[in-house]
Amino acid sequence: MLHDYIKNILTAPVYDVAIQSPLDHAPLLSQRIGGKIWLKREDLQPVFSFKLRGAYTKMMTLSEAARERGVIAASAGNHAQGVALAAKKLKIKAVIVMPLTAPEVKVKAVQSYGAEVVLHGDAYDEAYAHARKLAGKKKYTYIHAYDDPDVIAGQGTVGMEILRQHPGPLEAIFVPVGGGGLIAGIASFVKFARPGVKVIGVEPDDADSLYQALKAKRPVRLPQVGIFADGVAVAQTGTETFRINRKLVDEVIRVSTDEMCAAIKDIFTDTRSVAEPAGALGVAGAKIYAERHNIKNKDLVAVVSGANINFERLRHVAERTAVGEKREILMAVELPERAGSLLEFCALLGRRAITEFNYRFYSRKEAHIFVGVQVQDYEKEGRPLIAKLRANGFDARDLTENELAKEHVRYMVGGRPPQLIDEVLYRFEFPERPGALSKFLHTMSHKWNISLFHYRNHGAAFGRVLIGVQVPKSERKDFQAFIRTIDFTAYDETDNPAYRIFLKN
Repeated sequence: MLHDYIKNILTAPVYDVAIQSPLDHAPLLSQRIGGKIWLKREDLQPVFSFKLRGAYTKMMTLSEAARERGVIAASAGNHAQGVALAAKKLKIKAVIVMPLTAPEVKVKAVQSYGAEVVLHGDAYDEAYAHARKLAGKKKYTYIHAYDDPDVIAGQGTVGMEILRQHPGPLEAIFVPVGGGGLIAGIASFVKFARPGVKVIGVEPDDADSLYQALKAKRPVRLPQVGIFADGVAVAQTGTETFRINRKLVDEVIRVSTDEMCAAIKDIFTDTRSVAEPAGALGVAGAKIYAERHNIKNKDLVAVVSGANINFERLRHVAERTAVGEKREILMAVELPERAGSLLEFCALLGRRAITEFNYRFYSRKEAHIFVGVQVQDYEKEGRPLIAKLRANGFDARDLTENELAKEHVRYMVGGRPPQLIDEVLYRFEFPERPGALSKFLHTMSHKWNISLFHYRNHGAAFGRVLIGVQVPKSERKDFQAFIRTIDFTAYDETDNPAYRIFLKN
C-alpha cells in the first residue's frame, strides 16, 4: 500500500495549479535556537495554502460523468479555496459549504474563483453534514479535505519537494496537523525515501485529535475543539490518515495559543510574511523540539502551511506574542499603601522594561497592580523575579499562564463592586457573526442580574465574553442548571485568582 502512495505522489499532477514552493532558510530564528531552520513556504501557493495540491489531484481522477454533475466540499476556508481553484481550472461546477463563522477573507476568496458558497452551521462538523446531504441530493462528488488516498497523495508532493530541495542531512520535518492528510502524505514519501528523517506532527493543545488518537490507538472524537487555529480545528482524525500516521509519524508535539502567536512573529521577522495560526504550527513545534534536544549543527524543516488570516486577528496575535516567546511575565502584585512603596517595587524590577502597568487603589492598607515585565528568558528571569519580590515584602503572583487574566482582566483592572453582591463569574464562547452578541445577551437576560461584562472582538471565529451575575447562594443550583441548557461553551471562573485579586470585593 505504501508503494501505491509513492507512485501516486510521484505522478500527482499538482503543478498544473501549484508551484514548487521555496524552502527558505530562516537565519534569525536559526541563530536563536542554535540549529538551522528551513521554512517550506506553502503560504506562497496561489490560494496561500497547500490544500490545492490534494484537491486538484483528487479531481483529476473524476470521470467525465462525475465532472458534469459537479463537486462539493465542506471547509472553513483553505480546502475550499483549493477545490474552487481546481474546479475553475477543470471547468467543473463547485459548491462549497462553509461555516457561518468562516473568516470573510476566505469566503470572498472562494467566491472569486467562481464557486458557489453555501454558509451553514457554526462549525466544520455542521457544514460537513450539510455538504454530505447536498451531495446525496444533487449527485455531486464529495471532495474530502484529508481522508482520501488521492488527496493524501497530492499533499505528499510537499514531502517530495523538501527532500529534493534539501539533499543533505536532515533531523526532522515539522508538519501542522488537522485531519492528518498533509502529514500522512509527507510521511509516506519521506519514510520511503529517507527513513532516518523524523516526521513530527504539531497540533494546538486544544485541538489535538491525532495526539489523542495515537494515545488511544484509534481515532477518537474530541468533545470540544479550540478554534484559534481554524485551519486545523478538526474534532477527529481521518480513518485512512490515522492508519498511515500511526505507522509512520515519529511523534506529535502540542503547542499553546501563545506559542503559535510567537511563531507567527518568528516567520514574519525572517520573511516579512504573515502566516495564519495553523500555518505557524510547524515553527512552534520546531522551537519546542530544539529546546528539548541538542540540535546544534542540525537542520530542521517547518512547513508553513497557510497564510489565510483575517487582518483583524493580528491585534490579538500581537498581544499574545511576548508571552508566547516567554519574554514577558504577567504578575499580580500587592503593594503596601505607604509612601515610597511603588518606587521600591520599580527599583526591584531593575532595568527591565515594563510592558503593562495597571494600578487601582484597593484600601488604605494595600493596592493591587497588574504588571507585565519584559524578560529575556522566563525560566531564568521570571521565576527568580517573583521570588525576589516576595522576599522583599511584595506579595507577587504569576499570571503568565492564566487565560482569564490575559483575555479579560488585564483590560478591566480597577472595576470593583461597592459591596459583596453574591457574584459568580463565567467565561463564554459563542460563534462570532452578525447579531451574535445580541443573541448572547438575550439568552443571558434571565431572572439574575448581570453585574460585570467584558467583550472584545478579536476578528476570530468565536467571540469571548466574561460575565458576572448576581446569584444568591440559595439559587446556585438553579443557575448551574440554566447554564447547562444554553448553547454556548461556558467556563466557571468564580474561583480564579485573577478575579479575586482585581475585580472582586
